[in-house]
Amino acid sequence: MRGWWQEIVGLVLPVACGGCGRPRTELCEECASGLEAGPRRVRPTPEPAGLPAVHAAAPYENAVRAMLLAHKERGALGLAGVLGGALAAAVRAGAGHAGDAGPLLLVPVPSARRATAGRGHDPARRIAAAAAAELRRGGTRARVSAVLRQRRAVADQVGLGARERQANLAGALVVADGGRRLLDGGRVVLVDDLLTTGSSLAEAARAIRGARPGDGPEEGLRAAVVAASPSAFEINRN
Repeated sequence: MRGWWQEIVGLVLPVACGGCGRPRTELCEECASGLEAGPRRVRPTPEPAGLPAVHAAAPYENAVRAMLLAHKERGALGLAGVLGGALAAAVRAGAGHAGDAGPLLLVPVPSARRATAGRGHDPARRIAAAAAAELRRGGTRARVSAVLRQRRAVADQVGLGARERQANLAGALVVADGGRRLLDGGRVVLVDDLLTTGSSLAEAARAIRGARPGDGPEEGLRAAVVAASPSAFEINRN
């Protein structure tokens, strides 16, 4: 019945695969399989100071790249579920099993206000919500804690190198008033849709550590993303 319904919807409201553009399906099986590479520890080169351990579900290339861009820039919001599932797998790989350490608190890296207004949504926050739901379905306590805010304007990151991105983002994020309370009693996992240079996650980690001084790398602060640049997505760098 589901297949027939999708066929009918495709005739009335034509859609195309977010990965390859195949008509009458929001995501084909072949493109969806690109998110099943298996979560791995990733490290950008150079690695910015303060970057927590990051796990990614897939390399940022081919269909995965197309899906993330379709969700972020073209409003293909129906892809949030499958992208959130991939993010949940990366969160599990990085968070491990910590017994009674409390729920996982997924803290999305916020988009710039101008970008959010232009897109009409915050991609990382939407994917984080889908990931938290997937984690709960699997028996893991998890919730989204969107406590980070930009306290100053930043330039568009497109076209900036690693050092330029670090300088652009330095000191840009802060935990919102009242946000520290929302972080109590849980394990923080920073989440984003994509890791390139790692500058955004390093800045987010700095802001979290400022609010929770115990969240150093050795104390358990972790990060997870849907995809990372192919150069960072290396099998044997653990």
